[in-house]
Amino acid sequence: QVQLVESGGGLVQAGGSLRLSCAASGRTFRNYAMGWFRQAQGKEREFVAAINWSGGTTLYADSVKGRFTISRNNAANTVYLQMNSLKPEDTAVYYCNADPLYRILKTTMPGDYWGQGTQVTVSS
Repeated sequence: QVQLVESGGGLVQAGGSLRLSCAASGRTFRNYAMGWFRQAQGKEREFVAAINWSGGTTLYADSVKGRFTISRNNAANTVYLQMNSLKPEDTAVYYCNADPLYRILKTTMPGDYWGQGTQVTVSS
């Protein structure tokens, strides 16, 4: 199993940037594909980005492509989401996800492990 803890959320003006971090417990972090999802109030949770174990393969939702960058540091057991050119519609709770089966990179479906979420609010 893996436990995930997100940080880095907050309030930012439109056009600004934030960097989310997700710290994972356990020695098998490098075996997981990792991803980020978000859920806006009143909406379903949606896929944002995913990354394979080495960082060599990434996948993004069309809505964030070119603005967000997912990366990971296996030595630090951490995955990041750099968010630039933020828009009010990016406002949501952002969740980190760990997927040992790599479904997330094939289907954008989440793996079994979730963090508690971190709130991102973008003001206009």
